[in-house]
Amino acid sequence: MKIDVLLGLQWGDEGKGKGVDLLTPQYDVVTRFQGGPNAGHSLEFNGKKHVLHLVPSGIFHDSINLVGNGVVLDPVKFDIELQGLQAMGIDPFKKILLSRKAHLILPSHRVLDAAIEHAKGKEKIGSTLRGIGPTYRDKVGRDGLRIGDIETIDFKEKYNKLKAKHQLLLKQYNFEYDLAKDEEEWFEAIEVLKKFEFVNSEYRIEQYFREGKKILAEGAQGSLLDIDFGSYPFVTSSSTTIGGACTGMGIAPQKIGKIIGIAKAYCTRVGSGPFPTELHNAEGQQLRDKGAEYGSTTGRPRRCGWLDLVALKYVVMLNGVTEIILTKSDVLDEFETIKVCTAYEINGEETLEIPFDINAPINPVYTELKGWNTQIKDIRKPEELPAAFIEYVKFIEHHIEVPVSIVSVGPDREATIHM
Repeated sequence: MKIDVLLGLQWGDEGKGKGVDLLTPQYDVVTRFQGGPNAGHSLEFNGKKHVLHLVPSGIFHDSINLVGNGVVLDPVKFDIELQGLQAMGIDPFKKILLSRKAHLILPSHRVLDAAIEHAKGKEKIGSTLRGIGPTYRDKVGRDGLRIGDIETIDFKEKYNKLKAKHQLLLKQYNFEYDLAKDEEEWFEAIEVLKKFEFVNSEYRIEQYFREGKKILAEGAQGSLLDIDFGSYPFVTSSSTTIGGACTGMGIAPQKIGKIIGIAKAYCTRVGSGPFPTELHNAEGQQLRDKGAEYGSTTGRPRRCGWLDLVALKYVVMLNGVTEIILTKSDVLDEFETIKVCTAYEINGEETLEIPFDINAPINPVYTELKGWNTQIKDIRKPEELPAAFIEYVKFIEHHIEVPVSIVSVGPDREATIHM
């Protein structure tokens, strides 16, 4: 028995929530291994949309849901999610475990995030301002506050020490803030956290593994936002590629089984940073409108463009992806012609590699494919798909050398085709 991993293969927003929700009935345990409330995993069933930020997306099934050590957790945001689950009749205290080694996002982390982003002016990264970066910075700097610290007698002292450090840093910025209200909410939420079982997650996962339980690891953000391999510095603060699954859960690489990648049938991106296939025209707006491309966490309009196979093949290589879930395929229903980027032209030369220099003038080299020009949202069997769509899928598979196992044709969990 191996631990399977689901990863986003673009700049996030690929549909990981639906992917995990769809796969969870096959698993006993679902674990989040990195990221924080900057993630927005959307799930839709029974005509209702649900957005999760910190809670693993297996929560709507009978699985155990574990928040791993690689996650940074905001108690206030987490409590808001819990209230939503309780309103649906779900008891999260019986279904969620928290790693003692997961780091806590303090109110002053969020203030620091906003101050740092504001100071960058026109060079803003496009942060969600949820305190993610400053929290990971404290983790790496060995100053962080962890969930396990809540159990210690000097927790408040540790909190005040870290807050004082943040206040000292904030003196460098001309940025007004008031922590009083946020701190009150934060400590109320800490009391809610105390109702959960805190676990040494690496040992607990090993226990589940030895018991033969099936485990699915859920990634957040996308591989092209990885702190090492993404479009730095326009990236997130954690390892969103397969290595992050090992360090974010405490598992050995040989325990990993299937690596399921999830990608849209086109591309989107939120925030700043390079986007070679971005469309600044009516086609881009058509993708945005038809795909309802607005951030589930921030509400920001997403930048939209054609599918980039140079970038997709890159992350397939990095992650060792074994199969692909292709989402939002129905968004392309109305296009007579669909373009796919198969190479980059940089300084007059074609390349299949992503350049180190993010400011390099990249001209995407496109292959044009015939659109299927018919609605596929109600199709559930692969043999009923139009021939042009099948050709589109085969074209992708040929270039990235990985099979497409599932095609999503709508947000609902039922709008799914197993290929």
